[in-house]
Amino acid sequence: MDISVETLETAALTKAQLADLLFEQIGLNKRESKDMIDAFFNLVTDSLVDGDDVKISGFGNFQIRTKAPRPGRNPRTGEAIPIQARRVVTFHASHKLKEQIQDEDL
Repeated sequence: MDISVETLETAALTKAQLADLLFEQIGLNKRESKDMIDAFFNLVTDSLVDGDDVKISGFGNFQIRTKAPRPGRNPRTGEAIPIQARRVVTFHASHKLKEQIQDEDL
């Protein structure tokens, strides 16, 4: 993955690119590829919204975590601001994914 010096952003794999890869490598038509990618992400999203973990073997786990309310502050003014309780998604990479990333030449 190349880093662009001008924008300081790394390249990202998009849903459109995933659909194109399904089209090229599996032979699905472009509409089927897009629908399959959208269906996959809708299933993941729906499961997380329902509070279920999503485990993808060899890739990692997505989990919902509830964060408790806590005091915060506006860094500009120093004013105390309460931060409300909220649910967040966490991702933990599998050991296989971690090993593949570490084995990649830098």
